[in-house]
This record gives sequence, structure tokens and C-alpha cells, in this order.
Amino acid sequence: MNVLIKPIITEKMTADGELYNRYGFVVDPRANKIEIKDAVEATYGVSVKKVRTMNYGPSRKSRYTKTGVQHGKTNAIKKAIVDVAEGDIIDFYSNL
Repeated sequence: MNVLIKPIITEKMTADGELYNRYGFVVDPRANKIEIKDAVEATYGVSVKKVRTMNYGPSRKSRYTKTGVQHGKTNAIKKAIVDVAEGDIIDFYSNL
């Protein structure tokens, strides 16, 4: 199971990374906090102090078309906010 799917790179998460050493990731919905911590430490070579997770359910939408009402939904995702120890940083742009 690949735990880390992608990093969250937004203005808010970039500011948190610079000010508080917090980084956000989209993770596998079945992953727990210990697996997330081990994956971040192995991938980026930093020491993790704290992991917080959030589950986001799918958003459901309906459309009215010529053939009738079409129902759909997006995928459910899980986000993790990782606090890194003082002095450690994660640089997402280093290997571009």
C-alpha cells in the first residue's frame, strides 16, 4: 500500500510550512497515523513530531440532461497534516 499519494501545495499550507513546520499530504484512506509518520520519515528524511488526519467524504452532484437526471460523486479522500521537528524542512521543489 502506497501511503502518501501527493503533497498539498496551496498558499495556506506553504505559509504553515514556513511558519510552523507543518506540511499537508493527501494519503490513502486506509492508512493510520503511525503508517503516515513512517512514510514521511522514510521519504523525506525528517523526524515527525505529530500527525493529524481528516477524512473528506465524496461530494454528490446532480445534472439535468436531455436523457434525464444524472447523479455522480467525487472520490472520498483523507488528508494528513504533519508537524516536523525544529530545524527539519521538506522541500517539494528540489527535484523539479
